[in-house]
Amino acid sequence: MEVCLRIAAVIAFAILAGPVSAGDAGVKIGVLSDMSGPYSSITGPGSVVAAQMAIEDFGGKLFGTPITLVSADHQNKADLGSAIAKRWYDVEGVDAIFDVPNSAVALAIAGIADERKKIVGYSGASSSTLTGAACKATTSAWAYDTYSLVNGAVKFLARQGIDTWFFVALDSESGRAFEALGTQAIEGLNGKVLGVVRHPINTADFSSFLLQAQASKAKAIALANAGNDTVVSLRQAHEFQLPQSGQTVVALILVLADVKALGLETAQGAILSESFYWDTDDATRAWNKRFMDRHGSPADMMQAGVYSAVLHYLKSVEKAGTIDGRKVAATMKSLPIEDFYTHGASVRADGRVMRDMYIFRVKAPSESKGPWDLYQRLGKVDAVDAYPPLAQSSCPLVKP
Repeated sequence: MEVCLRIAAVIAFAILAGPVSAGDAGVKIGVLSDMSGPYSSITGPGSVVAAQMAIEDFGGKLFGTPITLVSADHQNKADLGSAIAKRWYDVEGVDAIFDVPNSAVALAIAGIADERKKIVGYSGASSSTLTGAACKATTSAWAYDTYSLVNGAVKFLARQGIDTWFFVALDSESGRAFEALGTQAIEGLNGKVLGVVRHPINTADFSSFLLQAQASKAKAIALANAGNDTVVSLRQAHEFQLPQSGQTVVALILVLADVKALGLETAQGAILSESFYWDTDDATRAWNKRFMDRHGSPADMMQAGVYSAVLHYLKSVEKAGTIDGRKVAATMKSLPIEDFYTHGASVRADGRVMRDMYIFRVKAPSESKGPWDLYQRLGKVDAVDAYPPLAQSSCPLVKP
């Protein structure tokens, strides 16, 4: 509740303050997220906390002026997200926007940022198109994408003999991207996709979709959705006893908050990919304790990605000596990324942050040793294998 009140106060201040110039405001950062919808538990208020922590860890000031943070709820509407981005950039002097869960919103604001030579750092958006055909000079992607999530899971499970799949996918750009990339990976390993069903965002009842998946007899059922849609579909998959019947449920975007909401009894056995887990090492545990003290639950890869992106942006502004988006973006690509989550990584020419991915299995209740001890790590996918080679990129910034 305290975090939500703090966010509301920040948003209210940004509205009441009226038009300002970038020079008057110093460096100003915006977190554009889903604060109240299906992705709010995995991004939203937690992403604002992560951004504030990055600002504080940097020192809180740039060029002798306090760094300002504002936030807003795009409500998963591309037109609303675009309107907020335009106002932030044109009227309120925002220099950089971070998070942006929902690929449709992310794609809508990419062009706006490019026209205004402003920065966007995606952590919540999953579409590989953001670093492909829709890449821009001032945009970058920090936590994961559709390719890395589905590619690693497919390759890992293929080694376990799982060669038939069924997709339950969000009817959106990111859902279709999961389908296409997953099908490519599955067929490349001589597997088969036995069917696909699509659903609208915030679906309340997945029974008809899951019954089709069950009837297909596919060895793996891929949930190509996120947030509340993943929670509801996993709960109903358990009710229909899909895992108990021998079908492996693969949640392509599943985070700790989702598993906690479901409970291990319901979520156990689900396979997922993540680029971040709080219990990886001493550094992740120490940072996550600070995050939990403010937010009440552990960070996921999207929220950790916001921290990493904001901190690297501020370091780059300092090094570049300017808030000019094109110059800062170039500096972001030249500086190595170092923080509790990222070691020796870089931002590629297409805007992709190259980081390792991990394959996890949700633990059974008897395996868990604490309230947030929820995952067993099964394997690792190196960054060079987690993402497509730069030579294959459709990003117009990449020279052939």
